[in-house]
Amino acid sequence: MVEDERTPSPGEMLRVIEEQSAATTRWIYGDPLLLYVPWGVAWALGFTALFLRYGLDGHPYAPISQMQAVGVLMASQLVAGGLTAFGFVRMNMVVRGDSKARGTMFGYAWFAAFALMTVLCTRIGPHLPEEERGLLWAGASLMLVAALQMAGGAVFLIWPMFFFGVYIGAVNALGVLLGAGWHALLTAVLLGGGFIAVGVVLRLRS
Repeated sequence: MVEDERTPSPGEMLRVIEEQSAATTRWIYGDPLLLYVPWGVAWALGFTALFLRYGLDGHPYAPISQMQAVGVLMASQLVAGGLTAFGFVRMNMVVRGDSKARGTMFGYAWFAAFALMTVLCTRIGPHLPEEERGLLWAGASLMLVAALQMAGGAVFLIWPMFFFGVYIGAVNALGVLLGAGWHALLTAVLLGGGFIAVGVVLRLRS
């Protein structure tokens, strides 16, 4: 018998089955690397820029303006949003029935929530000092992310997603209480790093 035509061993067959199962899971439930890591990188970059702008004692640590720091955050989030949207579109291509309907409504809920938040912050922000205005936008954004993560965990019965939403909410609340500089630092390290870690761990576990 030619070596290339030999019958695969049970171990090799099991490995192939596991690899195909993991690939199918990523197609159906989304690739964690696309759903989490881009946002982790975006928050790490953007909120680090804001941290350098604010500092912890009210004095900037780098010669960067508010608009430049926000520009870094917005640009990185646009890239992250595009990658995440690609992951959701690819996921919905193979999902049908109630699961697809829940996923679609959940996606629209993100859009509607952030649209409303933009209206509120645009109306209230101009009445606040620069740092407090930035804290309003950042705190409100992360509050929505936390709430929607918990809602997503409840809708799709994914406990890790729910508890990660609780974690985001706790870090956000602590940062808001401590002030703009601390909020930016905690978000960059604990949430930016946390999203990257969750994406990598979930991908390895899949």
